[in-house]
Amino acid sequence: MIIKAHAKINIALDVLDRREDNYHNLDMVMVPLDLHDSIDITVLPSVYDTYITCDDVSLETGQYNLCTIALNAMRQKYNFKNQFRIHIHKSIPMSAGLGGGSSDAAAVIHGVCSLLKIKPDPKEIIELCKKIGSDVPFCYTGVPAHVTGVGDVVEPISIAKNYYVLIVKPSEGLSTKTVYQHYDDLEKDHVNVAGVISALASGDEISLATNMGNALERPAISLYPEVEKIKNALKAEGFNLVLMSGSGSSVFALSENYRKMAKAETKFTKMGYTVILTTFHLPEKGK
Repeated sequence: MIIKAHAKINIALDVLDRREDNYHNLDMVMVPLDLHDSIDITVLPSVYDTYITCDDVSLETGQYNLCTIALNAMRQKYNFKNQFRIHIHKSIPMSAGLGGGSSDAAAVIHGVCSLLKIKPDPKEIIELCKKIGSDVPFCYTGVPAHVTGVGDVVEPISIAKNYYVLIVKPSEGLSTKTVYQHYDDLEKDHVNVAGVISALASGDEISLATNMGNALERPAISLYPEVEKIKNALKAEGFNLVLMSGSGSSVFALSENYRKMAKAETKFTKMGYTVILTTFHLPEKGK
């Protein structure tokens, strides 16, 4: 079975406060993209061992890989004996704020449920996803959403326009943990998340440009100024909807103008960045 594990971007990310467990309460708008990894998962008899491989040798595929953690959590929850062969075909850049690892883990959960005919309780499966990683509940749900708590409260939202998305990632990534630690030491920026939700629903680009924001940009830029350089370069190309995704280091621009996006894709690729042109991944109408 092959399952698509879709990347995500944050069109709004606000950090509300730091909890006693050192996690942060968040207020976010997240949208899945057509950009995806492919997870090939096969059931093996219990006499075999599970093994996970990836065509990107830089990805840790051992005990700390989120797919391994997801599979172990599923095994503990549902008490099955089956083993699996899982191969990850990577297309989503790593350490980019695009949720690749979380989406891969969510895809494994979907795959195991389908292959073993497990019908999970919706609340219980989200709780399991939450234990694996803060973006996993959203990636498991797989629709544009207002996401709060530590990522475990996922409320679908409506989006009027399906934008093209130009992703530009510099050579270095950023550690989520390091960015959050740095956030705690700096002046705080806050985001009008309700304004972003309203602008996406109505298709009001002026309001969206005014309200979209990422509270982690300040610490990310202080750690890696190249992020701000890319943001400014995208704006200089005439894009008004520009933001860093997640904890970075990738920056994206939104536009309905494909030719303009394709031209910028060529330009930024020649500058040595990793560049991907994709679109929102929206639910089919009527579903």
